[in-house]
Amino acid sequence: MNSAPFPQSRLRRLRYHSKVRDLIRPAGFAPGNLILPLFAHAGSGISQEISSMPEQFQLSCDLISEQAAKAHELGVGGVILFGIPKEKDAVGSDSCCDEGIVQQAAVAIKKAVPGLLVITDVCFCEYTDHGHCGVIVERNGKRDVDNDATLELLGRQAVSHARAGADMIAPSGMMDGMVQSIRGELDANGFHQIPIMSYAAKFASAFYGPFRDAAQSSPQYGDRRTYQMDPSSCVGQALREVELDVAEGADLVMVKPALAYLDVISAVAEQFQGVPVAAYSVSGEYSMVEAAAAQGWIDRRSVILEILHSMQRAGAQTILTYWAAEVAQWIESG
Repeated sequence: MNSAPFPQSRLRRLRYHSKVRDLIRPAGFAPGNLILPLFAHAGSGISQEISSMPEQFQLSCDLISEQAAKAHELGVGGVILFGIPKEKDAVGSDSCCDEGIVQQAAVAIKKAVPGLLVITDVCFCEYTDHGHCGVIVERNGKRDVDNDATLELLGRQAVSHARAGADMIAPSGMMDGMVQSIRGELDANGFHQIPIMSYAAKFASAFYGPFRDAAQSSPQYGDRRTYQMDPSSCVGQALREVELDVAEGADLVMVKPALAYLDVISAVAEQFQGVPVAAYSVSGEYSMVEAAAAQGWIDRRSVILEILHSMQRAGAQTILTYWAAEVAQWIESG
C-alpha cells in the first residue's frame, strides 16, 4: 500500500473529531457507523417527496436542519449533503459560491446541531445545466468533461464548503487528480484538519436512476462512462483507483454502489488495511427494497438489515444509507 507523504497524509484527521472516530470504529454494527444522505433545495418551507424514493425528500434549509437534528438524536454518525440550486449554468457556479445551497444547508445544520458531523458531496452534476460532473469541452465533434479544468473548480468548491462548516469533504466526480487538488486547496487555506472521503471506486451504475430524480442531475446528453468506472471492470482497476487516491491524500475511501460490488469492498478492505472503507448503499438499492416491500413480497426490516450487514461483513466500516435514521431507531429500541 502506497501512501502520500506528510503533509498530505495526516492520520490525525481521522481523530480530530469525535464523530469521525465513531464513524470508522470497527466495533460491530452501530448508528455511529451510518451516514444519512440529505438533499438541500433552495427556498423555504419546502418538503418535496422524491417520486422514485418513497419517504425521501428534497428539503429547504429550514427543514433540513430538523431532519439532521433527528438523526443526531438517534446517534447517526453524520449526514452528507447534496444540493439542488435555484439556477444552473455550464460550470456549476452555485457549487463554488459561499451563498450556494449546500453552503447554506451546512451553516443551518451547524447552527442547529453543532455536534453533528456534516459531510459535503463535492461534484458538479447537480449544479450544471448539462448534468455532467465538470467543465465540458468539445474535441473532434465530441463533448466530454475536461478533467484538468475541472480540478481547479473542485478545489474552490471544497474550500467554500469548509468555510461553511463542513467537517469532511467527499469528492465524487471521479476526476483524475481530484484528491490531490482538493487536499492542496484545503491545506493552502488553513483547513489541514478536514478529512477527505473520496468516492475512489465509483461505477457508472444503473442503480443511480432514482438519485438523478432526487438531485435533478440527469445528463442532458451522453453518459458518465468516460469518467466513472465501467460496471464490468475488473477488481484490479478499482484497486488502482483507490491506490491513487490514497497516494494523493485521501483519508477514507468509498466504493459506490455497494450491494452489487461487495467483492470490490472486500478487496479494497483487504488490500488497504488501515484505510477506512465506506460503502454507499445507493438510491436504486433503496428503491428496489421499498417497491418490493410495498407489494408485500419481502420482510422489509429483515431485508434492510441483511443488506447492511452484508456490506459491513465485506469490510465497510462506514455505510451511507437512506435508511440510516430508521436503522438507528431500530438499534436504539433493541
